[in-house]
Amino acid sequence: MYFNIEEELKKLPGQPGVYLMHDDKDEIIYVGKAISLKNRVRQYFQAGRNRTPKIEQMVSHIKRFEYIITDSEMEALILECNLIKEHQPRYNTMLKDDKAYPFIRLTVGEEYPRIMMAREMKKDNSKYFGPYTSAGAVKDTIELLTKIYRIRTCRKSLPKDIGKGRPCLNYHIHQCDAPCMGYISKEEYAENFSKAYDFLNGNYGDVADMLEKKMYEASEKMEFEEAAGYRDLLTSVKNIMQKQKITSSEFMDRDILAYATDGADAVVQVFFIRNGKMLGREHFHLTMALQKGGSELLSSFIKQYYAGTPYIPRELLVQREIEDKEVIEQWLTVKKGQKVTIKTPKKGEKERLVELARKNASMVLVQDSEKIKREEMKTTGAMREIKDLIGLAGNIERVESYDISNTNGFESVGSMVVYENGRPKRNDYRKFKIKWVKGADDYSSMEEVLTRRFEHGLREMKELEENHLDTDMGKFTRFPDLIMMDGGRGQVNVALRVLDRLGLDIPVCGMVKDDHHRTRGLYYNNIEIPISRTSEGFRLITRIQDETHRFAIEYHRSLRSKAQVHSVLDDIDGIGETRRKALMRKFKSLDNIKNASVEELKDTPSMNEGAAQKVYDFFH
Repeated sequence: MYFNIEEELKKLPGQPGVYLMHDDKDEIIYVGKAISLKNRVRQYFQAGRNRTPKIEQMVSHIKRFEYIITDSEMEALILECNLIKEHQPRYNTMLKDDKAYPFIRLTVGEEYPRIMMAREMKKDNSKYFGPYTSAGAVKDTIELLTKIYRIRTCRKSLPKDIGKGRPCLNYHIHQCDAPCMGYISKEEYAENFSKAYDFLNGNYGDVADMLEKKMYEASEKMEFEEAAGYRDLLTSVKNIMQKQKITSSEFMDRDILAYATDGADAVVQVFFIRNGKMLGREHFHLTMALQKGGSELLSSFIKQYYAGTPYIPRELLVQREIEDKEVIEQWLTVKKGQKVTIKTPKKGEKERLVELARKNASMVLVQDSEKIKREEMKTTGAMREIKDLIGLAGNIERVESYDISNTNGFESVGSMVVYENGRPKRNDYRKFKIKWVKGADDYSSMEEVLTRRFEHGLREMKELEENHLDTDMGKFTRFPDLIMMDGGRGQVNVALRVLDRLGLDIPVCGMVKDDHHRTRGLYYNNIEIPISRTSEGFRLITRIQDETHRFAIEYHRSLRSKAQVHSVLDDIDGIGETRRKALMRKFKSLDNIKNASVEELKDTPSMNEGAAQKVYDFFH
């Protein structure tokens, strides 16, 4: 489709909206919003503007753009968030994490309310605490409160179901007072629930004092098992008390956001403050394709993160003034249903908390960068080492490795293991049960496996192309950049023979082992190439070889196990699994089946006269 960018720029309206940049494959590579589409989109194509190399790179890939007009800047912001989430454009700053944080839900709308964990906050006449960063901590807190205050955990509709059925196990182990049976009054239950509610509001001292008192009372009565139970509950309360640190003299909900960057990588650290207490913290990784400044980075994070989180606090404290602050505040206010403000503190306690978050973000970024570098050396770095070792020109992204497994020719199988960018891609692993070869002939078995694999791929490609479909849709259409055989010259020559016959040009190397069955080198182009045992390339080859061997052996073992579970009845024509099981259920043993008459056999469920006659004739 012909698209004249200069002509289309003249048609841009001076209204708010969202613009989408497309590349030559018509993929969306960038989504942005603007108060004035005319002014904003033109900036990308104006010569002489001071643009970063990344923006220059993006502009060079733009082949066309489109735009959507909105009535207001806030509508544009909402649409921008939705489009970024849907298309995940290459040049937008993207939030990598997609986490759902749990809440503690109190069903205060019920006459006999309950305490439970919830993954989202709804308008359902319940009271919510959170979000919390640890699902384990939420479960522990709920379990603690239900034990201490004997809060019901059942789903019965009370008081309608009072007296129906019997009390559950929790009543018998003294963890519930069975309101479902009317054993506790509504007023007493409400009083216990109120204490649990106070606990969640931070009133831990009364609970700790009560548990300590009961522990000593039980100990004085020499009821040591009960005292130990109170001791464990007291320990749990103290653990929660230690985790809930006061971080603000103002008892309100707020999130504290700060960031650290390193090139194209960034980390945003969030502290969750609820009712003046720090409930937890979490860090989030972002990729910055256009290397934006801190203001734009925080703006992108806030829009993506709070578009998905169920809880929005009254206040956000941020490290830097963000762009579009007013419209983002307006958007958050509408989502929450209450006024939300974004502030950048310059001094005092709030500024100290933001600085603490920034230091945490910097620490996480350094630690994760080192971890990423180590992982890169083990994966893509190791792939590069292998490529350089055998002298390939292009990059190696996908490697396929093959092995054969059998026991004296019995149930021969082949395995295909796939590694992409140095990591196993288990969804692409394939198993082959040898069909054409009889006996223990590994070379012929490997020839069958490779022939079936690549013929299947070529056949799928042809079918997809004939139907004008993307060839990536096939299960076998993605061919490897390198084939690695579990063996030396013999297996390599088998692979090269198959590829030559099918007209495919794929490099093949063999993973050679020493007398102790340990990897010692690669066989490529009729030469065995030694590898340093301390190199990452060597370690990756070893992992690939071990994984290929494991996958083949597991498949062979499973087939061998199935073959061993065999009954004489399986040899009778017309007797399948259902009839075999029915006969064994009725007659209990093969001897009883042998001695049964045709009439007795026919009376067995799923059997008819013809099948009964076949069984009788088989044994007689």
